[in-house]
Amino acid sequence: MAASSPFEQNSTLKNILLIAGIVLIALNLRPALAGVGPLIGTIRDATGLSNTMLGLLTTLPLLAFGVLSTLTPLFTRKLGIEGTLALAMGLLSGGILLRVIPGNLALFGGTLLLGIAIAFGNVLLPSLVKRDFPNHSGIMTSVYSSMLGLGATLAAGVSVPLAQGLNWGWRWSLGAWAFLAILALIIWLPQLKNLTLPRHERSFIQSLKEMGGSKIAWQVALFMGLQSLAFYVILAWLPEILQDRGLSPQKAGWMLSLSQGMGVVGTIVIPTWAEKVDDQRTIVWLLMICEAVSLIGLMLPNGFLVGLWASLIGVALGGSFGLALLFIILRTSNSETATELSGMAQSIGYLLAAIGPTLFGALHDITHAWFVPLLFLLVIVGIKLVFGLGAGRPKSVS
Repeated sequence: MAASSPFEQNSTLKNILLIAGIVLIALNLRPALAGVGPLIGTIRDATGLSNTMLGLLTTLPLLAFGVLSTLTPLFTRKLGIEGTLALAMGLLSGGILLRVIPGNLALFGGTLLLGIAIAFGNVLLPSLVKRDFPNHSGIMTSVYSSMLGLGATLAAGVSVPLAQGLNWGWRWSLGAWAFLAILALIIWLPQLKNLTLPRHERSFIQSLKEMGGSKIAWQVALFMGLQSLAFYVILAWLPEILQDRGLSPQKAGWMLSLSQGMGVVGTIVIPTWAEKVDDQRTIVWLLMICEAVSLIGLMLPNGFLVGLWASLIGVALGGSFGLALLFIILRTSNSETATELSGMAQSIGYLLAAIGPTLFGALHDITHAWFVPLLFLLVIVGIKLVFGLGAGRPKSVS
């Protein structure tokens, strides 16, 4: 057998480092958010914040996602995708550590900073896959979107044990994830040797105007937004809902972890399946039915079959997220257009999603029950179905 050449070895090592970097960056984009939900009660007791203000701990990053997503191309034109992702991991590390400092100002300031960092990662990972894995977009979307779900699963499951079992307190339970962000930055540093700047010279304003005139772009954006609204509501409030159903804080946290874990299954299976068919509308129908059934189940009292409902909504939301990311890749022809559609979809999407956790908490404050807030999510499923069916048609952004 002929020995591999140094060029082939270098190319293999480069691909391994690239995939490892993508995996670690994706793994970092949810723990800082997912770790908050199981600790909501503890944070409320320690800070005296209302449910509406606690909803801001999830809403602030979403606002940052919305504002920064459309601005991401301005950064990639100076730093490239590689440099902007390195900047994101640095900001994420700083934002997570800032929340360890006592005081509500540091808590909300760190949350805003990490939201900015996550916004860059959210927008650029689909573009990176479009550029570097054009013939394997489905499987690579499954890989990195499943890592997003895995990060959320780990954070949801261990946040209470870290805070209470190891006596780290809730601040260091949230702050521990800085280690993972720093590791991702270190692994990503070799990518900075070859920055790739965008080839096209369209102005930022021109790009926005052209993307905003596309019907399919709006359908992708609104499908992603409504998916994100539901996802972040469940991320922030599912443990609290289940505790009111009689579950202990630790068991409620593990139910959120189960939900996120089943979401990983959805993000692995759905994009791989969806890439193999030209029309994804049947998949949209299946996901929306699963989500509706799970929400109806969560309306039932006394925690009846709560593991089933948590699993179903996890699969539905994880699969919808993976599908929304794949839509960005399938509906564009090159990485620059993918970056622009990703920026538009995630900007509009996350600004829409930012309404969710705070409104959901406010509806509970008003009604002192979970039926009306969950009914609100059920209405969202119906609207999401309409835009998902539009985005699922085999058309491209012109």
